[in-house]
Amino acid sequence: MARKKQYNEDEVVEKAMNLFWANGYETTSMQMLEKEMGINKFSIYASFGNKHGLFLASLKEYKSRGNALFNKFKSGTNGVEDIKQFFYDSVSSNFKDDNTKGCFVTNTYNEFSKKEDELIQEQMSSFMDNLKSIIIEKLQMDTSKNEETITKQANYLLLAKHGLAAAARVNTKKEMEDYIEMTFKNI
Repeated sequence: MARKKQYNEDEVVEKAMNLFWANGYETTSMQMLEKEMGINKFSIYASFGNKHGLFLASLKEYKSRGNALFNKFKSGTNGVEDIKQFFYDSVSSNFKDDNTKGCFVTNTYNEFSKKEDELIQEQMSSFMDNLKSIIIEKLQMDTSKNEETITKQANYLLLAKHGLAAAARVNTKKEMEDYIEMTFKNI
C-alpha cells in the first residue's frame, strides 16, 4: 500500500523553484532542496524522479505563473506599445518584494546554453520561439514595416528582453526602466 504524501506538492515545487531561481541548477544541492522544501530526498525522488525532474517541475511552475503576463501580451492590440508594456510588466514582476533574481527562464537559458540537456533545451526553445512569434505579431501591426525590418526588430527586441531579464539580477528598477525607454527609441 502506497503511503500518503505528508506534503503539498505544489508548495514544495514552489520552494524548489525559488531555490533554483536564486542559485541555479548546478549550485543547488539535494541537501539545500531537502532543507528548503522540508521533505527528505526519498520523497523528492518518489515525487519527481530526481533533481532534474524537480527542476523541470519548477520551470513548469514558473511558466504557469507567467501565463497571465503572456496572455495579456498576446491579447493586446497596440503593436509596439504592447511589447513595451510587456517589458515593463516583466520588470515589475522581478521587483516584487525587492526580489531581484531576474527571470528564471533567462537564468536557466544562460546556465544551460552550453549543456547538452535535451529536455531543458526544448523548454527554452519553446519559450523563446513563443516570445519571438508574439513580438513578430505585434510588429506586423505596423503595416509600413517590411518583413526584413520586422525580423531585425524582433531579433533586436528578443535580445533586449534577454538583457533586461539578466540585468534584473543586479540593476535597480529605475535603471531597468531607463533601459526600456532607450530600447524603444530604436523601434
